Amino acid sequence: MNQGLIPSRYAKALFGFASEKNSDGRIYGLMQSLESAFRAEPGLQQAVANPFIPASDKTALLTSAAGATDKDEVYARFLQLLTDNNRLDAARDIALAYMKIYRHEHHIYLVTVTSAAPMDATGEDRLKKLIERHLDGGTMEYHHRVDPSLIGGFTVSVNNEKLDASVADELKQLRLKLLSN
Repeated sequence: MNQGLIPSRYAKALFGFASEKNSDGRIYGLMQSLESAFRAEPGLQQAVANPFIPASDKTALLTSAAGATDKDEVYARFLQLLTDNNRLDAARDIALAYMKIYRHEHHIYLVTVTSAAPMDATGEDRLKKLIERHLDGGTMEYHHRVDPSLIGGFTVSVNNEKLDASVADELKQLRLKLLSN
């Protein structure tokens, strides 16, 4: 995924246009669905990058993958712009860049908690409340994953910052300390 200059420019333009049309939230939801479709189906990127597949089929595929309807005019115009500029293959990177811009503008923090085992509802709610207190009035988009390789404990990622309170990290730190002596 190349989240470079071109996807960023398209995402900024889309965000500006969608904001003018009061559709920035709807586009955010469509971009989340689109990115999820790319993550779930790796062949989707190959299809939109394939020069032998007609652009109309690619736009239909991207419309379906995002869950867009006939009423999503802003999204349809976005896909038309990508088609006109031969940039349909950048749709995923633009979606990721758009989501980043939207989250920044609306003070939404991407929070991922990874635990060694599933958390009980009470513990997870307590952790969510603790995280919310540290978000400076922003809201969070919360995800929970289970990774048994942590052995015990959990990690919390807020945007690009990570707190590691896992047993695996403690063992790693102990190993490094022992090796340095």
